[in-house]
Amino acid sequence: MLLLGIDTSGKSGGVTLAQKDSGPFRVLASSPIEGGTFSAQLIPTIERLLQAHQLNIRQVDGFAVASGPGSFTGLRVGLSAVKALSEALEKPIAAVSVLEAIAASVVWAGNESDSHPVCRVALDASRNETFFGEYECLHPVAPKILCESLITLSDLAERVERWGHGAHLVTSDAAIVEGLKNLVHDPFLVNVDIVSRPTSEDIARVGASKLLAGDTVSLEALDANYLRRSDAEIFFKG
Repeated sequence: MLLLGIDTSGKSGGVTLAQKDSGPFRVLASSPIEGGTFSAQLIPTIERLLQAHQLNIRQVDGFAVASGPGSFTGLRVGLSAVKALSEALEKPIAAVSVLEAIAASVVWAGNESDSHPVCRVALDASRNETFFGEYECLHPVAPKILCESLITLSDLAERVERWGHGAHLVTSDAAIVEGLKNLVHDPFLVNVDIVSRPTSEDIARVGASKLLAGDTVSLEALDANYLRRSDAEIFFKG
């Protein structure tokens, strides 16, 4: 199976051309895209990657796309492009949460075990808020989403205290670590692993597992997983 992984969720993004069948997941090529240029560079980047491997878009078997949380504008660009390509080519789509991709990177790196099947992930959402997710993580199966929500940093600190010793959290934002150190009463409870923010390669890898398992989303159902309302909705709708 040949697939394209697309990430336009952050300050920067990228496209990955990958392959996954019965063997291991294999990245054929990746190309970063600078933030602020997604709308202008996404389709040309896809074309360049395919041309470099003497492929055309009709040979792609499916798409994996970051569905959020992240930049409102960036996510719309990526999702709109994938919708258009999927509709024209009649190829399936796997929507991948950025939080889910972080959990998957931890599992596939061997940092989770069957004795700790729940992986907890947090990302800085600014405004003293946190994007938080819990996943059932059993290697080598892709994470199963248990919950994803927007919570305050104080709420996250309370959860850390309830989990107690032995439980840990994964994040790609140092601000989460610093915030918890200031809020959790027992500093020894703050067991946080800092990992890199997911790239289009991570989105492609999780998406490949979903596509092969038939865990796809229809064009009508594909939507951004913002987890919070936009500023316009907050300020003008209340």
